[in-house]
Amino acid sequence: MIYPIVKYGHPVLEQRGADVTEFDTPELHKLIEDMFESMYAAKGVGLAAPQIGVGQRLAVIDTSIGEDPAAKILLINPEILHMEGSQKSEEGCLSIPTFREQVNRPKKVTVRAQDATGKPFEMTGEDLLARAFLHETDHLHGKLYISHVSALKRDLIRRKIRKLQKLGEWD
Repeated sequence: MIYPIVKYGHPVLEQRGADVTEFDTPELHKLIEDMFESMYAAKGVGLAAPQIGVGQRLAVIDTSIGEDPAAKILLINPEILHMEGSQKSEEGCLSIPTFREQVNRPKKVTVRAQDATGKPFEMTGEDLLARAFLHETDHLHGKLYISHVSALKRDLIRRKIRKLQKLGEWD
């Protein structure tokens, strides 16, 4: 099932997700499958559960955008362990469509998370994968990428979104 993506302004995007405590259930496996399907349909490289209205600490990532099945990553209850270096690149978000901004992020990131069975693992990513780890983990803490841009740019984005909301072009 392809879920609609929740847009900026929805309260679930600004709340910390609940930890996942039940693993290896049919419901969890179905949610994971649906999240990958929803992410691919939206042409994203990552999707956090709050972006489909589910307030849980669960995210999927695939920097190959469906080209390489081995690139599929599931992060349940992730925590960032280590960050190093710096990269500045354009970043966007499925929940804030059409807006993109230059964002500084660490170049290399190590994350600890759990898989669908609850087994803990650690993974290190660089460049786009490092950015995806941080972007999706931010979502699970109720934080959006625009919190990493200047207050002026953030205010400009918010004003443009309010205008779109008034025109009925943002739901």
